[in-house]
Amino acid sequence: MKRLLFLFLICCGLATVAVAQQQYVVLSVTGHVEVAGANGAKHELALRERLVPGSVLNIPYKGQVELFDEQHGVKHTLRAPGQASLKSMLANKQNTVLRLTEQYLSYLKKRLTGGGEVTARRHSDPATVTREIAVQTGSFEDEFEAFRRQAHDEYEQFRQKVIREYADFVRQAWREYGARPARPKPVIKEEPPVFITEEDRLKPLQSTPLPVDPVVMRLPDAVPQPVPLQPIQEQKVDVAEYVEFNYYGTPLRVRFTNGDLFALASLTPDGVADVFARLVSADMNNTIRDCLQLRSDYQLSDWAYLLMLDSLSQACLPVKNEAVLLQGYLYQQSGYKMRLGVADGRLGLLYATNHHVYGKSYYYIDGEDFYAYGFDSERMSICPAAYPKEQPMSLLITTTPMLAEDATKERVLQSEQFTDMKLTSVVNKNLIDFYNDYPTSMVDGNFLTRWGMYANKPLDPSVACTLVPALKKKLDGLSTLEAVERLLNWVQTAFVYEYDDVVWGADRAFFAEESLYYPYCDCEDRSILLSRLVRDLLGLKVVLVYYPGHLATAICFGEEQVKGDYIDVGGQHFVVCDPTYIPSHVGQTMPKMDNQIAKVLLLE
Repeated sequence: MKRLLFLFLICCGLATVAVAQQQYVVLSVTGHVEVAGANGAKHELALRERLVPGSVLNIPYKGQVELFDEQHGVKHTLRAPGQASLKSMLANKQNTVLRLTEQYLSYLKKRLTGGGEVTARRHSDPATVTREIAVQTGSFEDEFEAFRRQAHDEYEQFRQKVIREYADFVRQAWREYGARPARPKPVIKEEPPVFITEEDRLKPLQSTPLPVDPVVMRLPDAVPQPVPLQPIQEQKVDVAEYVEFNYYGTPLRVRFTNGDLFALASLTPDGVADVFARLVSADMNNTIRDCLQLRSDYQLSDWAYLLMLDSLSQACLPVKNEAVLLQGYLYQQSGYKMRLGVADGRLGLLYATNHHVYGKSYYYIDGEDFYAYGFDSERMSICPAAYPKEQPMSLLITTTPMLAEDATKERVLQSEQFTDMKLTSVVNKNLIDFYNDYPTSMVDGNFLTRWGMYANKPLDPSVACTLVPALKKKLDGLSTLEAVERLLNWVQTAFVYEYDDVVWGADRAFFAEESLYYPYCDCEDRSILLSRLVRDLLGLKVVLVYYPGHLATAICFGEEQVKGDYIDVGGQHFVVCDPTYIPSHVGQTMPKMDNQIAKVLLLE
């Protein structure tokens, strides 16, 4: 092994070695990831290679890189496809950062002070928090294996102790809770689309500032997904038995052989506690590990993961209450905050979230909102026992779940003004079905944030690989303003407007792919789609602009001088682009909206 020139010492009291730039060690690589050298030449990224913030990486679709930040003792996982500098990729919210455990850092400290080489093992395991990095000496392999076995034993013993204590809590008296009424969706009287007159359309544009609420809103940053309390250890078995199940048209499987562990003798606190007491053994470890691996491999958000566990549990156990108990156990052991409750002879799983879910009653338990998954009841007997380091679910979707492809029929979408803007749209029906089950919510009591959740979700890669290149070809050679004009007119005229109340019976927002699929859409859907396309195709900043009863977009053209109505956000001009003012130009505001004080939501 090539000897490294420096040992970069990590935190926890270690002396730091001065270097010109912060460096990152490559721990694992999935797929053919390329990196550009100082001379611009590209080569395939290798284990133990050191990168700096200016290093340019090219990560393919479904590729992944794990890096170790020696200065701060954290691990970065890069999974967003594309080519960019390492600094940009580290700032991308599709990627994650995880702090290593104190125990492992302590081990590193002992090994680093003894000198030797830094090495990285090709290892990627979502069920563990640490990664196998160590200092190599002559007896490294034996010493490391001994350390790992000891750590595994300690992890498992601690986890079993916590499960036993949790089972004891479950035996204690459960409490009756009354459901709080569902938060209704905001009643918004939608303004109908307006068709601009030819006279107004041809009027010279003036740069006119519009009044806006001075408080500019944005979604909170996405946080890393929950992880188990302790690393879940692999259990060696002679022959692995699998349960296969279907998840939105996607065949999946996990190891599962212990259905008898979840047999409920009675639907009582003692009956539920007896099940958890049986789960003290490590028999379910491989099942949990497989579930977490699926969460990582298929890029499942917290909500998508809960739904996957539901599909799995129903495939594993034929009895509804036992299936719910299995789902709750897997969800809890994955790091999520859940509670169990009983109503009308039925066991229910309740999940905690910091989002306010519309149209669903909830239970206020120890200062937090919990929603019953799959059913509603006015009253429920609930076990309030908490599990250590549990985390609430986030309903943000920062990556598209990787579902099996079920392509819809081609849909032709053509601009009325620009005849060359004729494109064919095909989306994944399995993804549409998943979106149909997604609960609408808001963050921090602000109803505008729900539109941000739809607008910030990246396009499905299958759409991004077909529609986006086709649009880029149509816009090639145009100025930024000309390109936005064509995109705006395409969204204005290629889609049919209809009120949500008429189509769905209530307000409903669309993810961008849904507007490409469903035959009708309204102002919020068009604004979400336009904002996504402008950011992906042109890299411009976009805000959503909400007037009472109407949603539009405004786009920052940077250094390019673009006339028209605009709003000022942090000293930057965002020019109004309204996809429901048909067929208006960039910079033209729908009548009756130009004197309204609008609310602004800044998108990623």
